[in-house]
Amino acid sequence: MRVLVAMSGGVDSSVAAALLSQAGHDVVGATMRLWGGASDSGCCQVTDVIDARRVCDSLGVEHLVFDMTEEFERAVVDNFSESHQLGLTPNPCVECNRHLKFKEFMTKAQRLGFDRIATGHHVRLRHDTDTGKALLLRGLDRKKDQSYVLSVLSQEMLSKCLFPIGEITKEEVRQYALKMDLRTASKPDSQDLCFVSSRNEAAGRGAFLKERIVLHKATLVEEKTNTGLGEIEAMELLTVGQRKGLSFSAGVRKYVTRIDIQERKVFVGSEDDLLVDEVELREKTFTGSSLAVGMKVEVQVSAHGKERQAIVSDKGIIFKSKSRKVAPGQIVAIYDQDRVLGSGVAC
Repeated sequence: MRVLVAMSGGVDSSVAAALLSQAGHDVVGATMRLWGGASDSGCCQVTDVIDARRVCDSLGVEHLVFDMTEEFERAVVDNFSESHQLGLTPNPCVECNRHLKFKEFMTKAQRLGFDRIATGHHVRLRHDTDTGKALLLRGLDRKKDQSYVLSVLSQEMLSKCLFPIGEITKEEVRQYALKMDLRTASKPDSQDLCFVSSRNEAAGRGAFLKERIVLHKATLVEEKTNTGLGEIEAMELLTVGQRKGLSFSAGVRKYVTRIDIQERKVFVGSEDDLLVDEVELREKTFTGSSLAVGMKVEVQVSAHGKERQAIVSDKGIIFKSKSRKVAPGQIVAIYDQDRVLGSGVAC
């Protein structure tokens, strides 16, 4: 089988390529150049391309580089900026996976005659014995599980994917890399947005957005009493559930409960004011069939968040017990135990 492996220059994708090559597949590694601007973090450094190329050299496989900076700017950076302008909380890593690391990468792979693409994500892929459909499951290593950020993938995409390291732990990945003498064996994982400074994420994000959108002052308003509590700089930088950075003293902890961009008001309240019964979802994606109303599921609202029990409604999800509000714009991943059923964007 001809397989194009997305190689970020990290240890996970390096081992994914090595495992597939050892299994006898015709492997080619490819690194995507995504962010062309200044950065001091993330997965888009020149050194990452060099590391990926040298790993390919050591494996005796070809290495390609795809310049996808324009697509990244349009699908990820523009979406990130526009979402903040609307008072939403985007997840650029999810959008990067959805549009670049799978859709665009898969298109290039098909044009080049590859049968499958592969990545170093910690997820598992099985196939239903009756229907043959691809089933996306959490990675064996729950601490490194990346199923949340891949919950936006459709059945069509999953049917063309391979995830070679999903059945092993991160420690086993590193041990294998050391055994193979791969230069990425001890390389630390990327943790930050590749286009925002890691030294001070809040300041970096603010400076980044200030160059792209207009930031506005807003009035802080008590949710229950509708009382003004002062003014806040740059309401576009706030997110629902945020406590820090509200720049006022009320004697008790206050959290952002909602943001009214049109009225330029940021509403705040107690932690209890954040509790809701349900979340409405838009832009729903299902890894298989659509979900039946009333179906019992678990949901996850952040990459490594705790699962919440819920049932499927016609508009989204109803929580089994009151849960903290999901910031509008965030991805809600839906599970049946370890299996990913799909996702939606919180309204």
